[in-house]
Amino acid sequence: MPAVKRVLCLERVRRGPPAFSWIDHRLVRDGHIRRLGHEAQSLYLFLVTVSDAEGLSYYSESKTGDLLSMDRAMLVRARRDLLAAGLIAYQPPLYQVLSLDPPAPDLAALRARPPRRGSGEAVSIGDVLRQAIGGAA
Repeated sequence: MPAVKRVLCLERVRRGPPAFSWIDHRLVRDGHIRRLGHEAQSLYLFLVTVSDAEGLSYYSESKTGDLLSMDRAMLVRARRDLLAAGLIAYQPPLYQVLSLDPPAPDLAALRARPPRRGSGEAVSIGDVLRQAIGGAA
């Protein structure tokens, strides 16, 4: 039975970077690669290579392990590290390489928050900015 492809994380669909390749230079420049072990780096490179324009791939675990010379435990660790780093989404058998852009704030949730201050009360710009980015005011 063929796998059904669907975008797992719509707000972070990967787009081609302005640089030459599909591998975004921010992977190195922003230090993502430095925080990963060799196995996670290999899995990430594989997924970037085999994924479609939306970052989707559905290679089986056994095929991926065979191609990367990883046993199941190594592959599970590598996938866990990429998930923790926010670089991929995974719902078996589907992988999605995520955009390196942070997810956009949920504006509807921000608007739905009850006001924290009485009307007419002066508010510092610092409090406004903290509230806008989700911190405590």
